[in-house]
Amino acid sequence: MIDPVSIALVLAGVVLLFGGAALSSYGVGLAGAIVGGAGGYLVVPGIAAAAGLSGPIGLAAGILLGAGVGVLLTYLLFSIAVAGVSFAAGTLLGWSVIAPAFVSGAWYIEILAAIGIGVLAAAFGTFMTKTAMVFITSYLGAVFASRSITFANLDAAREAVSPDPLLFDPTDPILLGLFVLGVLTQIGLVKLGYVTKLLGVLPGARALRNRGDED
Repeated sequence: MIDPVSIALVLAGVVLLFGGAALSSYGVGLAGAIVGGAGGYLVVPGIAAAAGLSGPIGLAAGILLGAGVGVLLTYLLFSIAVAGVSFAAGTLLGWSVIAPAFVSGAWYIEILAAIGIGVLAAAFGTFMTKTAMVFITSYLGAVFASRSITFANLDAAREAVSPDPLLFDPTDPILLGLFVLGVLTQIGLVKLGYVTKLLGVLPGARALRNRGDED
């Protein structure tokens, strides 16, 4: 049986992969919705169960609440939304790739190292917004489009109250290939001027610029 939620997650990953930064604030909003929805899926159902909203209602409430917060932040607090998405992507990258390879010690040391990488990514996203979002949306898009993280992983992480089920193989050829393809495609859209054309078509689109860029 085809799971429409899983299909939607993959399709959202494809959109982020090939056009996340090109779609300007729309792309950041989509990234915020995915990150917020995943966070809500992990956290809110436990709170909802305590309030008597268990089962599918609690899960749906978690996803919708998290996604709504992610989209709202994008349009009300754009710089904070970019920093938040950058932090989430950097922490995921640090937890899955960098910390296990370069940090030895107890599990909490790896978590602290991953959070530190997330903070650096947030700072990079704040000052180099356009450049950062090309790489971040390509990375998040590749993760979800390649199904390196699925709702089954989120289910396992929620049940185990641990981020371990969200770990994935960073050397997976499909993941790496999609990431490189996404970066090259998005850079090409910028170089060829398609981003400017999209901004002229999409209502309310806010251009992504690095700090110090001219209009």
